[in-house]
Amino acid sequence: MRPWRPGRDRRAVRYVPPPTNGDRSHSASLPETPTVAVVGGGIAGLAAATGLAERGVRVVLLEAADTLGGRVRSWRVPLPDGGTGTMSRGFHAFFRQYYNLRALLRRADPALERLVPVADYPLQLAPSDGGQPVVDSFAKVPRTPPWNLVGFVARSPSFSVGDLATVDVREALGLLRVRFPRTYSELDGVSAAEFLGRLRFPGTARHLALEVFARSFFADPREFSAGELVAMFHTYFVGSAEGLLFDVPDDDYDTALWAPLGRHLFGLGAEVRTGVRVLGLEPGDRGLVVATSDGELAADAVVLALDTRSLQHVIGVSGRLGNAPWRERIAALRAAPPFGVGRRWLSGRHPEVAAFLGTSGYGPLDNVSRLDAFEAGAAGWARRTGGAVVEVHGYALREPSSATRDELWRQAARVYPNLAGAPVAAEEWLVADDCPLVDLSPWHLRPTVATPDPRVVLAGDLVRSEWPIALMERAATTGWQAANTLLAHVGRRGHELWSPPLRGLLG
Repeated sequence: MRPWRPGRDRRAVRYVPPPTNGDRSHSASLPETPTVAVVGGGIAGLAAATGLAERGVRVVLLEAADTLGGRVRSWRVPLPDGGTGTMSRGFHAFFRQYYNLRALLRRADPALERLVPVADYPLQLAPSDGGQPVVDSFAKVPRTPPWNLVGFVARSPSFSVGDLATVDVREALGLLRVRFPRTYSELDGVSAAEFLGRLRFPGTARHLALEVFARSFFADPREFSAGELVAMFHTYFVGSAEGLLFDVPDDDYDTALWAPLGRHLFGLGAEVRTGVRVLGLEPGDRGLVVATSDGELAADAVVLALDTRSLQHVIGVSGRLGNAPWRERIAALRAAPPFGVGRRWLSGRHPEVAAFLGTSGYGPLDNVSRLDAFEAGAAGWARRTGGAVVEVHGYALREPSSATRDELWRQAARVYPNLAGAPVAAEEWLVADDCPLVDLSPWHLRPTVATPDPRVVLAGDLVRSEWPIALMERAATTGWQAANTLLAHVGRRGHELWSPPLRGLLG
């Protein structure tokens, strides 16, 4: 009988927590059944809360927003026709390499029936000199390395066999020799833009196959770590057999994912408090005192699963937390530039827009998605009106404004001309700047799950990981790891985790 694996990649790495046998040698002076406050109801906080509650720990989850999901949450908005729609911070791809995120989602959806596959992940480069746009597709590219590389070159209009003569072969082979976490440190101080220049890929391939990926971290490639870019290229393409295609929820994030997970936590005995902001954290006589907008909460341990600025604020006002070097490293963290999300409910006609399209060379526009192609609520509105629900997304914006919003839609109409005349029944525009920037600072100085106070742990996509993971998967993984760390303190077994291979094919 074949052992169970979370995906199709035979080289995926399994991490089994050691048996505890009641051993509390790493005790943080916690009671046998501690009360843990999980601050932040995003993916990291939900993973930590689930991991702890499933082992009998009393959990109080505190989330400042009214819905769970953090930066992947959704919320209701009124529409002019008297109905309601939903808004979010933009399209997210649930890649099949996201083993630990999927393990979290299985708690409320064991067969992952709420995730539906997107047929393709096309990337389009704007035409130059009046020519035609260049479009790369991954739908028919093999999923297993190295055949995916062969298939990509054979099919890609942006990278031909003749282009291989321009590539720096030594640097390109380095993508197949990665070893994590060593590769992260080896690329300290190197930007994604500099690394892409070293490869000497043809311009079209650089834009489509690599630069688009760098910008998906909401960052300018000149300020984004090459180590993170290489890890992503390894995980999604040259080091994993899961492929580049992905799934999306079949309805808005709250309906499909986070509300069911909240109900799962409630069934485990966890207390979920939304609309509650954490104001500070101080050591108490026996544990920690969490000051909130609803009053004080006594906890034996705390998981801080917050975005960059929120984490910096909580630590900044919690003067006795940690030590000076650690606090300085947290204060030095940077947030990525702002990003913008525009969503339109288009009535009167049915514009031909793909479920998802990544773009390059269209000004600030980074992707266009059509929500009624997969979200049940948006699809219902589209059926009633004969229209569509379309979203545009711009990463790393310099000075986002209403003019930026208009430019995103103008560029989207270059991609899909039918959008130019489509009647707008309703529109939402959102700008945020709270994503972490993984910059060029040394990898070993990035914050870890563990902190100087064993009663306090961190989780989130800003937290360092030794594995080649990022974005939602890093949030989920560090959430599980935060739970495992605290469980070890009380002699309880942690949770199994998985990662993509840690080495390249030539590693």
